[in-house]
Amino acid sequence: MSTYKAPLNDMRFALYDVIGVEAAFQKMGFDDASRDILDAILDEGARFTETVLSPLNEVGDREGCKHDKATGAVTTPTGFKQAYAQYVDGGWAGLTASTESGGQGLPHAAGVPIKEMIDAANLAWGNFPLLSHGATEALVQHGSDWQQDVFLKPLVEGRWTGTMCLTEPHCGTDLGLLKTRAEPQQDGSYSITGTKIFITAGDHDFTDNILHLVLARLPDAPAGSKGISLFIVPKIQVGTDGTLGEPNAVRCGSLEHKMGIHGSATCVMNFDGAQGWLVGKPHKGLMGMFTMMNTARLAVGLQGLGLSDRALQNALRYSRDRLQMRALSGTQFPDKPADPIIVHPDVRRMLLTCKSLVEGGRVMGYHAALLVDLAHNAPDAAEREQADALLGFMTPIVKACLTEWGVECTYHALQCFGGHGYIAEHGMEQLARDARITTLYEGTTGIQALDLLGRKVMQLQGAGLRVFLGMIEQFCSENASHPAAAEFIAPLRAKAGEWQQLTMQIGQRAVANADEVGAAAYDYLMYSGYVSLAYWWARSVVASDTSAYPEAFRAGKREAARFYFARILPRTLAHASAIGGGAATLLALDAEAFDA
Repeated sequence: MSTYKAPLNDMRFALYDVIGVEAAFQKMGFDDASRDILDAILDEGARFTETVLSPLNEVGDREGCKHDKATGAVTTPTGFKQAYAQYVDGGWAGLTASTESGGQGLPHAAGVPIKEMIDAANLAWGNFPLLSHGATEALVQHGSDWQQDVFLKPLVEGRWTGTMCLTEPHCGTDLGLLKTRAEPQQDGSYSITGTKIFITAGDHDFTDNILHLVLARLPDAPAGSKGISLFIVPKIQVGTDGTLGEPNAVRCGSLEHKMGIHGSATCVMNFDGAQGWLVGKPHKGLMGMFTMMNTARLAVGLQGLGLSDRALQNALRYSRDRLQMRALSGTQFPDKPADPIIVHPDVRRMLLTCKSLVEGGRVMGYHAALLVDLAHNAPDAAEREQADALLGFMTPIVKACLTEWGVECTYHALQCFGGHGYIAEHGMEQLARDARITTLYEGTTGIQALDLLGRKVMQLQGAGLRVFLGMIEQFCSENASHPAAAEFIAPLRAKAGEWQQLTMQIGQRAVANADEVGAAAYDYLMYSGYVSLAYWWARSVVASDTSAYPEAFRAGKREAARFYFARILPRTLAHASAIGGGAATLLALDAEAFDA
């Protein structure tokens, strides 16, 4: 059975020493987000996730959710409902929501470590409150006054939960194909009819009501994605005055049988003339959808991070205890019948790969969360605009890279166990299975790649990239003579220049052939992720050098950074080479000739 302990030291290091959230929060006017308060939140979050959620992780995987075909009701695994009650009682549901909505009003970045802890402790359980945050943001930004008055408070307090109902059996990413209908009613509501699939937490026994955010078409909707509207469809009907009515005509038709996250209810939802209310303007539903989606994409990136960290923790413990053979350089533990496997270079390769991706990825993910706060609350308009551009650029990188690295890290960690990792006893195979979904939902890695290169770089002319390259150059200039950073400055600066040139080359080729963007997108995304992480590792080394942490902690940062620059950053060479291969290497083969 795998265990979890929140990495509080490294979380605090990322927040305070590398990113500098204390000064940033103060500048934005978050007077209640002092270090004392943040530390107390981290400590209590660790207690809750370690003692309440983590022990239920294997339970959820073993039992799964149960669906009553007669009623459509979904029952969650043993202990899940009780854990959610503790979550709500502890005020976790509204940690970062506004005080006007019933939340605690803390900055978004203050809640991100708690999110990581929840996902590492019990990813399947964490999916139930996950989309409530996206639904909250959609209502805050696009809901009418009465909708905010009626729906926000129970959602923020956790008394109700939210979902995001986009995908249909015949359409996934191409939402222009969706068929769900919305018919206007005399009372101002709409009758929603259609089927949605892959709906996370579509039904459960945690709360009395569930708010479904549903994409549908009005009778006069134009074809394609420009004809999509967004509706809120409660499980229990809710009037404009907040009065609860009868059960709505929406129910779970079935549960998906999945590779992992068995404790998470992934539902087929049937809407049969269900009462819904229009959110925002007619035919402008994509605006609300992207609000939810962008929130969810950063959150899913943290899922990959959390699973990576838990897997690494367990692999480290096992590698220090498991005795196998002697070190190639000679016996390291003469008092034991064999040396622990952590002395072997290949085991070190896997552990250091995980350490460099987890600790560097933590800083990258936390910084993206801070950008959310800065984009909304920075006192200077130019700073808000810059933060928003960088956030848009970093969102697909954080989502895709942290989840792809999550798959890599959970597999490396499982490999450290050898055959013992493949059996259920140690819980490593569950982590590997659970991690696989993170690269798929809320937009696959390929979709993130197209968003990054096609929209954020080409369409928006690389506004966010320019901000990031400016950050790298400023860091390199300010730390050129810093003794701890000296060995990293030149390679980081060179990669930044190469990144810029690579972007220009793709743009030039795309003028002649639009397929060049799609052909380069995945490799460009991963290239961008590795260079981004190099920047955060260089910053981490500088921050650790002046920190009050013990020498062992600082040495860990230096050596992990050296490993990253020597053995992980060179992956960019392969990605750059693949981009140079162009679109023809992908598209020349006729589709019918694949199996000829």
